[in-house]
Amino acid sequence: MIHIPSTRSYAGLTGDKLVQRLGLTRREFLRDAAKLSLGAAITSASPLLHGQAARKKRKLIVVTFGGGARDIETFAPEGQHNIPNLMRDLVPQSSFFTHVSNQGILGHYVATASLATGVYETFNNFSAVPPEHPTVFEYFRKQLKRPSSDTWVVAPSNGFNRIGESECRSYGPGLGAQVILPKHLLRAASGGESTNYDHLLHDNYETPFYAPQLGGGEFELRQLEETLKLSVTDFTAHARTASSPDELSIYIAKRLMQQESPSLLWLTMHDMDIAHSGAYSLYIDAIRRTDRLCAELWQAVQHSPEYAGNTTMLILPDFGRDGDQDSGGNGFQHHRTGDAASRTTWMMALGAGVRQGVVYDRPMQSVDVVPTLGAMMGFQTDMSQGKPITELL
Repeated sequence: MIHIPSTRSYAGLTGDKLVQRLGLTRREFLRDAAKLSLGAAITSASPLLHGQAARKKRKLIVVTFGGGARDIETFAPEGQHNIPNLMRDLVPQSSFFTHVSNQGILGHYVATASLATGVYETFNNFSAVPPEHPTVFEYFRKQLKRPSSDTWVVAPSNGFNRIGESECRSYGPGLGAQVILPKHLLRAASGGESTNYDHLLHDNYETPFYAPQLGGGEFELRQLEETLKLSVTDFTAHARTASSPDELSIYIAKRLMQQESPSLLWLTMHDMDIAHSGAYSLYIDAIRRTDRLCAELWQAVQHSPEYAGNTTMLILPDFGRDGDQDSGGNGFQHHRTGDAASRTTWMMALGAGVRQGVVYDRPMQSVDVVPTLGAMMGFQTDMSQGKPITELL
């Protein structure tokens, strides 16, 4: 048995000491259980083949382990059985970063928008507004002159419909990613008859008083057949076999990979946010499902002629959840205290340009993702607040 402290043993630790302990705990477990080595300062070249031709072929997939999960239900010894696919298959192939912090607002839409812009956005999490700063999709398309078909977002909640394109005037309209909202499509495809799909259509587990109206560049029902070569009948038939919204999102993402082969694909998972309902068993089920779906998506990459061998996939939570030791929090149920357990997460990088079986301890921030993607693909991210992650370059 591996003897490392669980998150319940953090009583008395606060601030920077608790943040450091969280990262060290992840490192110790991964080094012992998954046989990862400790990464040091980069002294050798990245395994990525650089150059314009290589960059044109390169694919990037970002998956947010959305909703947030704590170590005690994932990487700590008592939680590792909930993530067998990550531990057995993905972690040994990865560069794993133990100390990724989110210093912004801990709401799912605003936090995901911050991940996509590289800036801590400050708008109301439940407002129907685009990000203020340019998104990675706009940097990518404008500077590399890529068509709209080359970058897509698959998002779980109707509140994410504006995430593909910012309100930054210097980029102008029409340079963002196309956004697919599977729940929105399913509601339209079922003609408002939601009886058979209620388990897929619940939109937000935090039940805001205000629900934003749809608008912007979301993918429309009529485009199902045009773009994804998928009839409404086939789409609704598959929906009947899906047990959760994230399963439907993975299905749509794989159709996109088959039909459009986008170079930049962003997928936001959200099943774990059912923790807000207070049902611990459903939260655990969602962790296990997300673990399985991440592995399923990576397998799809390996079996795709367009993606195999030239794809880098990043998996990271948008943020964590409240720790049990914080008297002002609600434990697994919410992420409202802003404590270390809520803000300190991890990131896994797989595939092209990634050193396998290495764990890195140095602190970084979630806003570092956008400049890292830019450095990988050869575009500048001038308005981002983050810094490129050198271990991936």
